[in-house]
Amino acid sequence: MSAVPAPPGSPRGAVTSGPATARAVNVLAPNPSAMTLDGTNTWIVAEPGSGLAVVIDPGPLDEGHLAHVIATAEREGRRVALTLLTHGHPDHAEGAARFAELTGSPVRALDPALRLGEEGLAAGDVVTTGGLELRVVPTPGHTGDSLSFHLPADRAVLTGDTVLGRGTTVVAHPDGRLGDYLDSLRRLRTLTTDDGVDIVLPGHGPVLDDARGAIEHYLAHRAARLAQVEEAVRAGLTTAPEVVARVYADVDRSLWPAAEWSVGAQLEYLRERGVVAG
Repeated sequence: MSAVPAPPGSPRGAVTSGPATARAVNVLAPNPSAMTLDGTNTWIVAEPGSGLAVVIDPGPLDEGHLAHVIATAEREGRRVALTLLTHGHPDHAEGAARFAELTGSPVRALDPALRLGEEGLAAGDVVTTGGLELRVVPTPGHTGDSLSFHLPADRAVLTGDTVLGRGTTVVAHPDGRLGDYLDSLRRLRTLTTDDGVDIVLPGHGPVLDDARGAIEHYLAHRAARLAQVEEAVRAGLTTAPEVVARVYADVDRSLWPAAEWSVGAQLEYLRERGVVAG
C-alpha cells in the first residue's frame, strides 16, 4: 500500500512482468490503484538451473493471476515449492491460501494466522529451497508483521511495502509504528553498506538499481514529514485529519485517508518522545 508520490533512486521505468535479476521474475497482479500503484509485484525466485521455485506474495485472490504465476514458473521448468509473505495486507496475501491449494506449497509468514504448514518465519532465518538462499530480515513499521528477504546472490532485497519502487509507503497506524519503521529503514541501509545490496525488488512499482539512494531518500522524507507534523501540532492542530489537511495539502485528496494512518503514527511517535503533549 502506497501513498504520496515522491521519487526514490534510479527506478528502471515501467513496471512489467518478467525477469528482474538472475534469480527473480516479476508477475504483475491486475490490481492497479492509487494505493497499489501498477499492481502487486508477485516474485518468483529460484536458483538458476533448479527445478524448484519460491513465490513471494501471491497477491490478491484472483484466479487468473494465480494461474499465471504457476504457468510462469512451469515455463522455466520449475515447481512452486514454497510461498513466503512479506506481510498480511490483502493485496499481498489474500490469494495465499488458494495458491497453496493450487501448488501444494506451504505458506510461511511472520504472523501465525497467515501460515499454512508448520514453519513460520523469524529474524535470522535462512530459507534454502532448490539451492536458493533467502535471508529473512525483520522490517516492521508499515505493519507489525512486515518482513524483507535478502537475496545475496543477486545483491538484492525484496522489500514488500517497506520500500516501494515509486512513491513512499504508509505507516499503517496503529499496527504500524514509526519508530519501528525508521529502525527498519536503517537496517535495510546496513544491507547496502555492509552486505553489498544494490537492488530493491519492491512489492509495488519498478525495480530500483540504487538501493542505498532509495533508502536514504525514504529516511530524509520521513524526517521532513515529521518536522512538518511537529510544526502543525505546535500551531494548535491536534487530530490526524487536521494535520493531514495542512501537511498534505498538495497531495491528491484520495490519498488523505492513508496519509492519516501515517500522521497517526507520527503523532504517537512525538508523544512517546515527549515532543508534544499526550
